[in-house]
Amino acid sequence: MKTHELVPHIACPPRRVSTVTVYVAQHHPGWLWLRWRIDTARRLVAPRFAGAGRADGLWQTTCFELFLRPEAGEGYCEFNFSPSDRWNAYDFDRYRDGMRERPGEAAPVCTMRTGRVFALFEAAIPLSLLPNAPCAMGLSAVIEEEGEEKSFWALAQPAGHRPDFHDPACFAATLHPRGAV
Repeated sequence: MKTHELVPHIACPPRRVSTVTVYVAQHHPGWLWLRWRIDTARRLVAPRFAGAGRADGLWQTTCFELFLRPEAGEGYCEFNFSPSDRWNAYDFDRYRDGMRERPGEAAPVCTMRTGRVFALFEAAIPLSLLPNAPCAMGLSAVIEEEGEEKSFWALAQPAGHRPDFHDPACFAATLHPRGAV
């Protein structure tokens, strides 16, 4: 299991959330498992349960994301996971260009657990949805707190005045073929 600490974008600091940590593992054959731990999450806003299925615009409230860019080429894929149990996956030809829904028959399984001090969000992703090549990896989270305050967390943040999880600077880790960690 690998552990990754996310950092908030300086232009959109969290109100109360103190840390976001992501754990990456392959516990069961055929699945990549990700767990985001949000510390000091008492005022976290999580969308209501909507049932499993694809949906767009998940990043507009609390959402957890995985970006993978195979080593050969400019194309990459984006996965969005919501506490509502909704998810989606997209392919891009290059930076923010050529966006289309990523095909896949198997769906991720999402679980949210909240407590008084921290919250856990887990996504189990079928390896069949992932590229079968070594990939640069970006892990991120949009965290909404009460009062419509949003912070944007990533492994690394691009220079600039606004968060951008698609920026190459955010792809700061590596995922080996089919989720091997």
